[in-house]
Formats: sequence, structure tokens, C-alpha cells
Amino acid sequence: MIDPVLLSIGGLQIRYYGILYALAFIIGLYIAKKLSRHFNISESLVEDYIPYIIIADIVGARLFEVLFYDPHYYFSHPLKIFAVWEGGLASHGAIIAIILTTYYFCKKNKVNVLNFLDLISIPVALGAAFIRIGNFINSELVGKISSVPWAVKFNGYEGLRHPVQLYQALGHVFIFFILLIVLFNYKNRKTGFIFFSMLLLDSVFRFVTEFYKDLPFDYGFFYLNMNLAQWFSIFIGMICLIFIVRILKNWSSSL
Repeated sequence: MIDPVLLSIGGLQIRYYGILYALAFIIGLYIAKKLSRHFNISESLVEDYIPYIIIADIVGARLFEVLFYDPHYYFSHPLKIFAVWEGGLASHGAIIAIILTTYYFCKKNKVNVLNFLDLISIPVALGAAFIRIGNFINSELVGKISSVPWAVKFNGYEGLRHPVQLYQALGHVFIFFILLIVLFNYKNRKTGFIFFSMLLLDSVFRFVTEFYKDLPFDYGFFYLNMNLAQWFSIFIGMICLIFIVRILKNWSSSL
């Protein structure tokens, strides 16, 4: 496996995870600005939004990880709570924080919340792929032992394992292109369709790929052989499906 530390300067470490995280935001900003005109949103408003999503993403993801997935470790090592460059960011926490922050930002700037969420859903889908690649390089959230030809040896783990982080990264890239197809081919789509579709597809991919992940039973919560991420995926997916059905009904009635 690749050494997760790209460069060490004295006591300072530059890690691939941090670089990939930064790339996710830089590329995401570029894509959002390029697509903003399709949603009648100004590029300057997108730029104003960046500090909000960066803070929401990091704080929400970290708090969720600390409180729900690995509280025993972080409460025993409280300073590690702030070491976000080492990984340990829960995507469901990021989703919740981003939605709440976007709602506040849109109300403050008097723009349609769902329309803005439609816009940011596209770069967010691609950005999530960068984060999963970072998980892969960090040898965290590894897959179960496997004999598939593409199985990988992770640092600190025995045997060859499913590169489940790359499965999820590919899923996010797939979702990104699906959303672009919807954007450019369905001009009369209803507001919110892209946002809820992104969350639904993400929930489906997350639910399936979690079965290949090797997690200790003291990591998060397990019930009926499903982990906490899968239960959150079911919950979010069902809510999104309800909204999508309602949107499609209104869409078809307007044709």
C-alpha cells in the first residue's frame, strides 16, 4: 500500500488524505461555478457559499464520527478529535450538516433551497469519490478478506481484502455522471429532483458496499447484521424515495 504521508517536514506531515480533501473542494467549486447558470444562480453566490460548506462538512462529519461511530476511542484520546487530516469523517454527518447549513445560507440570501441543493449535489457527488480514495490510501474502513483478483493488502491488516473504498468511489463517480445526464437532458425537471436522486443513489450504493466492509462490532452500531451506516442509508433512502415519487407525480401531471 501507499504510505499515507506524502511528505514530512520537521513535525509537519502532509498526507494524501488532506490533499484529496482539498482537491474535492477546489474541483467542486470549479464545477459548481460552471453549472450555476443552469440553475439561475450567480457564480459569486457559489463563491460566498464555499466557507459554509467547508465548515459544515468537516465539523458535521467529525462530530458524527466521534459521537456515533467511535466514541470510546475519541473520548479516551480527546486531542485526536481535532486530527481530521488523519481521516475519520462520517459522510452521514456531513450530509446532515451540509443540508442544515445550506438551508440557513439560502434563507439568508433569499434563494430557493432545493434549487441550490440541486446545484451542489453534482460536485458533492464527485468530491465524495476523492474522500473515498483518501480512505483507501489511509487503510481505513477496509474491506473483508477476499480472494478476488483485485484484492488489496492494507497497512496493518492481515490478508488480501476488498478495496471497498474504491467500490464506493466508483459509485460516486457513477452518480456524478448520472446527475449530469439528468441536468442536460431533462430541462423541465422539477426542483429537488437532482438533490433527492443523488441522496437516493448514494444510499443504495452505501447500503450494498457496506456488506463488503470489515468493521469491528464495537465500531458504531450493529442490528440484524447491518451497521449504523446501512440503517442511516435505509432511512435517508426511504425519505428520498417518497420525495422523488411526489416530484415525479407532479412532473407527469404538468406534461
